[in-house]
Amino acid sequence: MKPLVIVPTYNERENIQPLIQDVLRVNPGVHILVVDDNSPDQTAAVVQSQPQFSNSVFLLSRPGKQGLGKAYLAGFDWGLGNAYTHFIEMDADFSHRAVDLKKILERGQTNDVVVGSRYVPGGQVVNWGLMRKIISRGGSFYSRMILGYPLNDWTGGFNLWSRRALTSMNLSGIRSEGYSFQIEMKYRALEAGFRAVEEPITFEDRRIGHSKMSSRIVFEAFFRVWSIRFR
Repeated sequence: MKPLVIVPTYNERENIQPLIQDVLRVNPGVHILVVDDNSPDQTAAVVQSQPQFSNSVFLLSRPGKQGLGKAYLAGFDWGLGNAYTHFIEMDADFSHRAVDLKKILERGQTNDVVVGSRYVPGGQVVNWGLMRKIISRGGSFYSRMILGYPLNDWTGGFNLWSRRALTSMNLSGIRSEGYSFQIEMKYRALEAGFRAVEEPITFEDRRIGHSKMSSRIVFEAFFRVWSIRFR
């Protein structure tokens, strides 16, 4: 197993160094790829200053802010070209915990798709307001009803994909961003015949900085689900 943790960043200077240290401390065998969209706060420079840089920490710099979905697709492409076997999506803001990453990696040894799930027994959300909870849970319920698969957490972004799963999913055809990117990835994997195993996680609201969630991303997901289903 050769796992690559892909972390998209835009203005995460304060978070990225402690995150890298935390991930490698708890999961010493992983490599980390930071996909940075030319952050004005010099996030990329912080990554390059890490003692593990070019050994277990790598940087993929892009010329400007192009969105979460494209960042992950670029990271998948980089990892596939560098012989990694498993790919984990992870946020830069400590919403996703290194201890949960360890559990997801363990499940990934015997499963092609592992979903870090907030909405199965043992999973939870911490420090979210009521409206954010309604949007997230409602989005997963809405997606489950339209797409027809009994997955509990469609919108979550803490997921593992095997190399076999990614190469079976026609990634070049994905156009979604934000919530809908996660929904489309899971739907494509399920449609390709893969079983998505849900591993309970604790999702905690970001410690530093501001959420990049917006009403545009939520509305895109609402309408995009239909195009994903009937494409």
